[in-house]
Amino acid sequence: MKKIIHLLGLSFLILACGDNAKHQEEKSQKSMPNIVFIMADDLGIGDIGVYGQNIIKTPNIDQLATNGMKFENFYAGSTVCAPSRAALLTGQHTGNTEVRGNGEFPLNPDKKIIPEILKEQGYTTAMYGKWGLGLAGSTGSPEKRDWDEFLGHLHHVDAHYQQPDSLDVIENGLLTKEKTPPNSYANELFTDAAVNFIEERKKNVPFFLYLSFTIPHAELVVPNTYIEPHLNKDGSSKYEPEKAWPEGRHYGSQEYPKAAYAALVESIDAYVGKVITQLKKQGLEENTIVIFTSDNGTHLEGGRRQADVDFFRSSGDYRGVKRDLYEGGIKEPFIVQWPGVVEAGSTSNFKGAFWDVYPTLAEITEAKIKGNSIDGLSFLPTLTGKGNQEQHEYLYWEFHEFGGKQALLQEDWKVIRLNVNENPNAPVALFNIESDPGEQTNLAEEYPQKTLELSQLMNSVRTPNKNFNF
Repeated sequence: MKKIIHLLGLSFLILACGDNAKHQEEKSQKSMPNIVFIMADDLGIGDIGVYGQNIIKTPNIDQLATNGMKFENFYAGSTVCAPSRAALLTGQHTGNTEVRGNGEFPLNPDKKIIPEILKEQGYTTAMYGKWGLGLAGSTGSPEKRDWDEFLGHLHHVDAHYQQPDSLDVIENGLLTKEKTPPNSYANELFTDAAVNFIEERKKNVPFFLYLSFTIPHAELVVPNTYIEPHLNKDGSSKYEPEKAWPEGRHYGSQEYPKAAYAALVESIDAYVGKVITQLKKQGLEENTIVIFTSDNGTHLEGGRRQADVDFFRSSGDYRGVKRDLYEGGIKEPFIVQWPGVVEAGSTSNFKGAFWDVYPTLAEITEAKIKGNSIDGLSFLPTLTGKGNQEQHEYLYWEFHEFGGKQALLQEDWKVIRLNVNENPNAPVALFNIESDPGEQTNLAEEYPQKTLELSQLMNSVRTPNKNFNF
């Protein structure tokens, strides 16, 4: 608990030396922007006000869109957490990145990830929250991947619970596990650590802060502060009928799953507000890029049912949820605030995905990634409104649960193949997501040439993987 309290309430300094100090001095003269990347866990695109949510209130996240750019067609790296985060940090889609599924598979030691390329540019790096990309001692352990500060969960299952008894921490360059304060909530600890980190920053040393929440997935346990607005005066839910999640199962019990889910989403919004407030307080907001998104679609776990998803319209106009490669499983809120650079209140129809963040941040920070195999495109021209935005030839996903799934999007045409483990050449479904965003009408028989063309392309874009092959 000592280190956790240290991160939350006491001053700490990260000392640079040698070449890194030199980089910091050089980059500070160029006013390199700070970067705050905020990731929700299993938040549906329809859960955010600016994406159509009418019940759950998200004023702070909505304000990011008012101040910056809202992306209408941005996709997660995958439809579950670990591969989605791997795609983000490596710049590779799930046909190429090392980690293509959950299960504590470590990152490739030979593939630089975002904190490593930013560290070379003089950035101080900190991560708070869910990791899931390598356990202690592995090639994916955070202290080996250029994080100066880390407080969170290495194991993705540990991140299922809102009140853990301990967290993984980097202390003096080594990874350790320390107890949490009594009756604390993990995401409040992550937020407090992030706020304190910002408070300790010096204006001439750029930082990269990755705040990786573990909510609203999946244990529907939430501080009273956030659930009370969703309860009637008699303590009942405002969203009856509710079906209670009982004790004795994987996730903690919850009498009112709908009310708790709404409360968790609103808690995320409150945490985002705390981060923005601290940036303003420290005079850092004007030179800080803030990005908000979610790792995949909304979930059906811990007492949450399809009826609850439909009630809040968490998937928006789209079909599917987490573990689907339909739009509802992978299409995410994606908002970028960058004062003075990104036009306030703007929107973009650029079709991008998590693997585009890597080259974008590299271009912004002048990081050298030539020869570092990536699938992403920089969308900096979209952010600045300057230059020509390169477009993807295709976006590709693969998923290794539920019989194996693949999907490929090219312009407005999308193919999805199910049960790939049984038949790698199984027939695909073809959708036009422009005319049919809900993916209700399979056009494969009507457009056999297009179906064949995209099927062949999908067969050609992945590389073999020792842990994830169909």
